[in-house]
Formats: sequence, structure tokens, C-alpha cells
Amino acid sequence: MQNDIVKCGLKEKTNSNLVDTIGKEAYVWCEKDWKHDDHEHAHQRAQLTFVEEGYQYFHIDQKIYLVPQYHVIWIPSGKAHRITSEAKTVNLMVFLFKTIFEDDFYENIHVFAVPPVLKEMLLYASKWNQLTEEDEEQDLFFKAILKSLPNFCRESSYLEIPVPSDARLIPVCTYINSNFKYSLNADELAEKAQMSVRSLQRIFKSETGITLQKYHQLVRILKSIELIDSGQLTLSQIAYKVGYQSLSAFTSSYYSIMKSKPRVKKIN
Repeated sequence: MQNDIVKCGLKEKTNSNLVDTIGKEAYVWCEKDWKHDDHEHAHQRAQLTFVEEGYQYFHIDQKIYLVPQYHVIWIPSGKAHRITSEAKTVNLMVFLFKTIFEDDFYENIHVFAVPPVLKEMLLYASKWNQLTEEDEEQDLFFKAILKSLPNFCRESSYLEIPVPSDARLIPVCTYINSNFKYSLNADELAEKAQMSVRSLQRIFKSETGITLQKYHQLVRILKSIELIDSGQLTLSQIAYKVGYQSLSAFTSSYYSIMKSKPRVKKIN
């Protein structure tokens, strides 16, 4: 994440594996203006990432998870992942846990909004940033965070976008991702997949769990979040740029996905 040598407080030993170099049970890495690369990695620690500012995309197991500001993502130990972001500034807190509690929650990926109590706990933990020495208060505090996560989680499945494994559908997704501003043309998409419209609709739903129309809507809303984060445009301008003919139509679509109304980010 930071560069080719150190990522999340882990040192790279080979081209494909990351080995933990910190002996303590839990560790936190806080970073302002986080620098991204396109490196997929995995480590033998469970990871909790809190996005304090900006947004991130996590690419994991044929899915892309959006983690906006004031959200967290939980990634089980050993799960390969890479991150991308076009945000101007990304401030992150990355927590790494060697030992977890026995609960199904910790075995799966979760993305959810951070409630006020958890947010204060995470921010308080920044005082232990990159501390490698043992600290009793930190150990107890981090265990409390870890133990409380299942209770705080209100999973946001709407923040993930599926990636089909059927190679015939990749050109379809690529085209929608590049032309999300425009209305879908089912005949044109079917031609790119080299199948009938009916087959495309059936196979796409089977592969991704959502319709082409829903995928198109998801892409538009995720793109709008990027524009909102830039703080350079009004909501009306953003609505137009992602393909909506009115602010009300955009607001309605945004709410149906994000469960909240869009708000322009204020730049200080």
C-alpha cells in the first residue's frame, strides 16, 4: 500500500507473499494521504480498515467493495486483496489482529458504516500508531474493539459490485464502466458478449446475482461518490455527469443504493 517494501506494517519477503514482522497480538497503522499501488497481497492477520477521509475500493474474490468515509471493512486472515482509489486524499487506520474470537462474523468480509461509539474507539486508538512494543492498555482496548465488531456491524451489501467469472461478460462490464453516463442498449451489449439479449440477461443475473440494469445503477452511484469526494461539483452537476437528467432522479437512485441522501463534501 505504502510502497513495494512495507505494506500495513508488513515487510515483503517474496513477490507474492507478505510475512508478519510484528510479534504483538494487535497493531494499528494510521496514515494521512495514503499512497496506493496495484499490488495484491495477503497476510496471516485479520484486517480492519477504517476510512477516516476519502474512499477506497477493495478487490477481493471477484467482487469490488466500496468503503466510503466513516466506513470500515473487515478482511479475514489470509484473504488476498488489493486496493485502488481515485480520491484526492485518503486517510486510513489499519488494524491487524493475530488472534480472533470464535464467531462466524470473523470468517467473512464485512463492510459497514461506523457508529459514533466505534468511531471514537478507533480514533482513540491512533495514540498507539505503529507502536511495536507491548502495551497492556492497548491490548485490552484492541480486544474490546475486536469483540464488539459483530454487534456494531450493520452490513452494507449495497457497497459491493460483483465481477463475473464468465469471460464473455467482461467486455459487457467494461463497456458499462466506461459508458455509464448513457442508457443501456441491450442489443449492443449482447453483441459484445456474442450471445442473444435473453441469454445475456439470464447469464449475467446468474453470474452476478443482479440484473444489467442494477449493475448499471451501481456503477453510476459509485462514480457519483468519487465526484462527491472531489468537492468540485454541485449535486446537480454530478447528477448530469453520471447520466441522470434531473437532481431528483439522481437523489432517488442514490438513496436506493446508499440508504442516505447525497451530500456535497465541503473543502476547507
